[in-house]
Amino acid sequence: MATLIAGFLEETIQNNLKHMPTNPAIFCPVPLSRQRLITRGFNQSLEIARPINLPDGGILIPDLIWRLKNTLQQSSLHPDDRQRNVRGAFFTNPALAHQIQGQHLAVIDDVITTGTTLNAIAKLLKQAGAVRVTNFVFARTTWH
Repeated sequence: MATLIAGFLEETIQNNLKHMPTNPAIFCPVPLSRQRLITRGFNQSLEIARPINLPDGGILIPDLIWRLKNTLQQSSLHPDDRQRNVRGAFFTNPALAHQIQGQHLAVIDDVITTGTTLNAIAKLLKQAGAVRVTNFVFARTTWH
C-alpha cells in the first residue's frame, strides 16, 4: 500500500516542483514517538517516503526530526487542542542539525487535517536554519 501511495505522492511532488524556485534538498518523514513506533511497528510517513524517486540532488533523511513526546493522536483531538498537544514534541537530531542550515526541506506525511503537526515541524526546521519548508501529504481530511 505504501508503494501505491508513494506513486501518487511522487506525481504530486513532480507537478509542484515546476512551480518552486528551488527543489527541496532534504526530504524527511513526520516522525512517530518511540512508543507509537513500537505499538504500530512502522512509521507510515517513512514507508511512503522511501519508494519516492526524489528530484535531482534530493536526499531522504529519515531521522532528521525526532518526536520525543508521545502525544495523543491528533485525529482524536478538537482543533483547539492540537497545538498544545504537539508543543515541545519535535526536535532536530543534534547529529544532523547542521544539514538543515540554508536548505529547502520537504516534509512527507500521510494525512493532514488542520496542519498543526506540519506547522510545528516547519517552525522547528526554520528555527534550525531552513530557508524554506514544503509539505507533501497524501490525503487531506476535514474536521467535523
